[in-house]
Amino acid sequence: MPSEIVNGLQVAYELVGDGEPVAITPGGRFSMATSGIRELALVLADGGKRVLIWDRPNTGASDVCFEGVSESSMHADTLAGLIETLGLGETTIIGGSAGARVSLLTVVRHPRVASKLAMWFISGGVFGPLRLAVYYFLDAWEAAKRDGMASVIELPNWRETLEKNPSNRERLLAMDPEEFAAKMEEWGSRFAPASDTPIAGLDPLAFAAIRVPTLIVRGSPTDTSHPRRTSEWLHELIPGSRLVEPPWGHDEWRERLEEYQQTGINMLFQNWPKLAPQLLEFMNEPVAAATFG
Repeated sequence: MPSEIVNGLQVAYELVGDGEPVAITPGGRFSMATSGIRELALVLADGGKRVLIWDRPNTGASDVCFEGVSESSMHADTLAGLIETLGLGETTIIGGSAGARVSLLTVVRHPRVASKLAMWFISGGVFGPLRLAVYYFLDAWEAAKRDGMASVIELPNWRETLEKNPSNRERLLAMDPEEFAAKMEEWGSRFAPASDTPIAGLDPLAFAAIRVPTLIVRGSPTDTSHPRRTSEWLHELIPGSRLVEPPWGHDEWRERLEEYQQTGINMLFQNWPKLAPQLLEFMNEPVAAATFG
């Protein structure tokens, strides 16, 4: 698997196809090997795109990293750096769930690398962000505070990246437990919900500054992690954005999540390739045509 050094980190990636560049970011703390990611890349490649899939720091074969004001902003900075390192030029930035947040932050923080933006399964609401803070950071914080870094590396959240990048074990073990716990608190606090923004931790003025064509897939009324209102609110705030219906039913996320919890087999993103027709239509539109609301 190829990798590049970006901001001092080894970042694993794969490029599929030829044509205009597209970058896909997975959700959760899951790698590009998760079912649905490469499959979406292959369909987009068949549609004439050059598709970047990658492992964010703290996922898959990439290095762990605990710099930055939030994990998502660190991921956004890394993605922008990877796009520039690979010489891709202006790229369509797309992703779902955590990948939607990273894609949005990449465009906000590094507009020079982005030609268009597409997002789905957008986390929000009151309890959604609080649930994310617990999922990503609480267990690691408690383990570090209680038993130190030797306990942290035993947590399921780190299993895949320790297997695919064994040097991450030494990196984690070398960290001071108190400093690591403080970083978990800092990053967790970035998910504190606020009444004036659809995305926790992001100034609402940032959305109005987005100037690339933006496609937003409407959330489900039954999805408590990625509420419908969050997608609609973003559509209201991002100039010229387009809101479209998803190619799956209202219970898509709940059904995939229940399967994962029952079987331990991660198929959360297995239906992402169904988005390909909408994504390709959006990507192929001239910019002037793609920017109406």
